[in-house]
Amino acid sequence: MPRRFPRKLKRVVIKVGSSLLANHLMKPQETSLKSLVNQICDLKDKGIEVVFVSSGAIALGLGELGIRVRPTDTPSLQAAAAVGQALLMRLYGDLFKKRGRVCAQILLTWDDFNTQLRHRNACNTLNVLLGRGVVPIINENDTISTDEIKFGDNDKLSAMVAAMARANLLVMLSDVDGLYRKEGGKLTEKISEIHAITDDIRAMAGGARDRNFSKGGMITKLNAVEIAALAQVPCIIANGQTPEVIRRIILDGEPLGTYFLRKPAR
Repeated sequence: MPRRFPRKLKRVVIKVGSSLLANHLMKPQETSLKSLVNQICDLKDKGIEVVFVSSGAIALGLGELGIRVRPTDTPSLQAAAAVGQALLMRLYGDLFKKRGRVCAQILLTWDDFNTQLRHRNACNTLNVLLGRGVVPIINENDTISTDEIKFGDNDKLSAMVAAMARANLLVMLSDVDGLYRKEGGKLTEKISEIHAITDDIRAMAGGARDRNFSKGGMITKLNAVEIAALAQVPCIIANGQTPEVIRRIILDGEPLGTYFLRKPAR
């Protein structure tokens, strides 16, 4: 039975993690990148606006610099982000151009959400880009924002962007199929739908699998879900390696991943 959403999907936010964009050598996974871009363009062809929150800058930057283990010092991470962000946008720009689409880069810091004027400016820029059919590609401004690198994650950023953009849905793509029940310390069945994040639900969440790629894990995604829920944005956590996962979730309503329903009131 197709999954039903509370509102017609006119504007969605899609977040993709570094593990889907970079391989074990921290080089671009070109097949994955091409598939993501093609699926986003398919949504655009159906009249759905897409805001794309993309990780991967630090991982790809490390690969370009020939560094195989993620550094722990902030300047090295910032340098890797500066290199990787340029590479990532060049790849995205070329892929979107092949589909006759234009993409744009927006780098945000937490000040862009905490300061009213900066928040308004970011909203205005986002709305103009979407109104002109452009695909905004958003990432943390890791090259200057040390707090993001140390404590932040793009799961939280994607939820805040979903609220800012007044999105109808947030889809977080990772390397897991969703949230699984845990019994006796072992994962059993995937949970298809969740109405509220309780302590029992949190206990099922784990950390990041590979610290070279990610600063978070399932627990950061649950935190992001709660942020989005306050803005009445439903969320889906799904496996980005599933073939045509974006199209199947959004266009076909296929019940992939774990679906977190929005709260009934702000």
